[in-house]
Amino acid sequence: MTLSRALTLTLILAATAPAVAHAQPRLASSRAAVAAMSAPPNAPAARVADVSPTVLHAGVAPKVRGMALDENRLRAHVIRPPNIINATSDLGRDQGRISFVRKPLVLTPQGPHLDVVAFSNAVDGALAGHTNGYVMELRKYGQTIATRQSNWSKTPQDGGTKWDADQWMHVASVSKLITAMAMTKLLDANNISYDAKIIDYLPTYWAKGPNIGLVTFRELMTHTSGFAEGQTDYASMKNAVSAGVSTNSGMADYVGHYHYRNMNFGLCRILIAIINGNVDKASDFSLGLPNGQAVNDTIWDSVTVQAYDQYVKTTVFAPAGVSGATLDHPGPAALAYRFPVTDAGWNSGNLESVAGGAGWHMSANQLLDVMGTFRRKGTIMTSAKALAMLDNGFGIDMIADTPAGKLYNKNGLWHDADVNGRTEQSLAYFLPEGMELVVLTNSPIDNPEKFFRTVITQIYVDNVK
Repeated sequence: MTLSRALTLTLILAATAPAVAHAQPRLASSRAAVAAMSAPPNAPAARVADVSPTVLHAGVAPKVRGMALDENRLRAHVIRPPNIINATSDLGRDQGRISFVRKPLVLTPQGPHLDVVAFSNAVDGALAGHTNGYVMELRKYGQTIATRQSNWSKTPQDGGTKWDADQWMHVASVSKLITAMAMTKLLDANNISYDAKIIDYLPTYWAKGPNIGLVTFRELMTHTSGFAEGQTDYASMKNAVSAGVSTNSGMADYVGHYHYRNMNFGLCRILIAIINGNVDKASDFSLGLPNGQAVNDTIWDSVTVQAYDQYVKTTVFAPAGVSGATLDHPGPAALAYRFPVTDAGWNSGNLESVAGGAGWHMSANQLLDVMGTFRRKGTIMTSAKALAMLDNGFGIDMIADTPAGKLYNKNGLWHDADVNGRTEQSLAYFLPEGMELVVLTNSPIDNPEKFFRTVITQIYVDNVK
């Protein structure tokens, strides 16, 4: 029997025969403890890849609920893989801030409204020939009313794939919008206040530094937590919680003060797994191994990523009819380029280690399906709760009043700093008039680079008549 089948079988046995399911881990732990006693001093840290199937089976499966673990994913998991080390992200609402210039409105019987044709043509003028390629889709009450696309998701030297609204790309920090939907839904389902303290739902074995007891879910989802760490890998977040947060308003980061940090939404993936009951916060996955702390961290990270992945797919994507969205980088997905294009594209890789704050790979159509379902259909959450989430600023960067009504935006950018500008960029808008807009591009805009959100938002405002 393969370990993955054994893990699933153990979960079934745990529900039907508790005495049997809990006898195996005690036996395995005893054997591991004996092995630990005979381990040489200063032995190297244990690795999950080296743990025997029996010990891994007994020490992990009974502690996981409501999900079937993927053995290969567990063994292959790396907390801080090379592909995330030099990647950089956007800076949230403070990046590219402008005061939009609004033209005088010409009064019409229908009132202020978007000139869809003029808007679409202006987007094409700003992006076609100024990027490696892009796709834009605009929907009204869920129906597509405009699309534009240009050039390559993969250039001819990389396979020659043209852009369209079904082409997958890493949507970078737009993943935070997805995570906010999941986190908000789960808190509501468990009657947990957005102002509840996160300390009660963090892994027990994590050290909690000064003022961690002050941080709330609301502060995570609005980047006002005070965390100074920008990285979202498990080790960095664990260390940041141990270091604590400041209440000193003279610091760059302090509780209650806005400072965009990817870590806020990386923590959400861990909190989702614990609150949803997939793993108890007191679980120990060191398996009784000598120097087993690295194993404990790696298994905690992999289990919570898998729980987050499953929860989002079940409660956010499935109600929207979206399948295939992934934290991995599928072969057909767009590659990232610099502009002008001078070399091969960059595959940003599997990004499950930064899940929550980034990582989702999906198409414009899929993202719009989620946004429309979230806003109107009531199957992810009620329309009233969806509007409240947006008005609370959870998972978005910008709320702006326009002549046509209120606009909500999330920006995403993922950039490989080591190769000088290969970039993935995404924009998701909830617009007035029942409209949703997604724009994806796989390069910077022009050189020197223009800020994506500034370009598109100004075009929108300019074309409200």
